[in-house]
Amino acid sequence: MTHQAPIKPTESELEILQVLWEKGDATVREVHEVLTAHKDVGYTTTLKLMQIMFEKGLVLRNDSSKTHIYTANVSKEDTQQQLVNKMIRNLFNGSASQLVMQALGNQSASKEELDAIEAMIQQLKSKS
Repeated sequence: MTHQAPIKPTESELEILQVLWEKGDATVREVHEVLTAHKDVGYTTTLKLMQIMFEKGLVLRNDSSKTHIYTANVSKEDTQQQLVNKMIRNLFNGSASQLVMQALGNQSASKEELDAIEAMIQQLKSKS
């Protein structure tokens, strides 16, 4: 995976990336089957989006056989980091704590998640 300029996938492109991150690599048909399980989308739409993603550098395409195989060319972690940083800047005036409080206030976290958050907070406190 290459480290490029900021990643700017659309919502639909993110859905495709989620499939590729989970599967590792997949054909357009395989991605399309996963998408249609929860969304009404045409095969040609999925194909066109994946072609655009290839042109943008978001995915790699192996076209050595008749059926092209696609692989994510951006990591899940880098994509999440860039999107969260953008959200913190644009929606929360640069305040990560406001983002966390909003997220925890709107979603119920399990005990395990809260323990992990608490451990991360302790780790951050010990570094400063």
